[in-house]
Amino acid sequence: MEAAELRTLATVEDRHWWYKERRALLARELRRLPVRGWALDIGAAGGGNTRVLLAHGWQALALEYASAAAEIARERGLTVIRADAREMPVGSGTCGLVTAFDVLEHIEEDYLAVAEIVRVLRPGGVALIAVPCDMALWSAHDEAVGHVRRYGRAELTDVVQKAGLVVERMWSWNVLLRPAAAVRRRSSAGSDLDDVPPLLNAALTSIIVAERYLPVKSLPGVSLMVRARRA
Repeated sequence: MEAAELRTLATVEDRHWWYKERRALLARELRRLPVRGWALDIGAAGGGNTRVLLAHGWQALALEYASAAAEIARERGLTVIRADAREMPVGSGTCGLVTAFDVLEHIEEDYLAVAEIVRVLRPGGVALIAVPCDMALWSAHDEAVGHVRRYGRAELTDVVQKAGLVVERMWSWNVLLRPAAAVRRRSSAGSDLDDVPPLLNAALTSIIVAERYLPVKSLPGVSLMVRARRA
């Protein structure tokens, strides 16, 4: 992702419906877990999810490859290391939790990144992973933000399990807005990351929040989420 794109993300993520609900989703998962020391947030960008980890009692470390994003996270007072997810300068078995939201799709050798997640997790530690799903949704947006793939359930399950993680739950996210996303992506000429007018932001927020209460998580969405554990 380009430096300008990262700055845009940092500017809009606190109020943007998509990022707000993703942070709420992460918070819900964290409430189901006992706090066990260190959490590593891979691909932390400006640190929005890292701050959620801190708020829930974890000692959170942000790991980011892009220098511009790492600088933004540091400006926000977060502990940051710059590193490649395929070779992380983090001790083996030191983390009770690893988050990797929208990371694997940027890495050609995604299996190496997942192997590193397993290495740094302590036995019984949890990985929370999110990826864009379904190559049918591939568009200029994916190319603009540096994706190399979108995942199906089988592909994500395969790469996670081969690395040694036990999948506890996999579910779709952003299901209700998938038709609108598909239409927009067909006419996309680049990244669709942008600020949203307040009224539209409020409307989209109400739709995405409704997913919390509806039985739609097994239907096709725009993203896939997985919670997995190191045996």
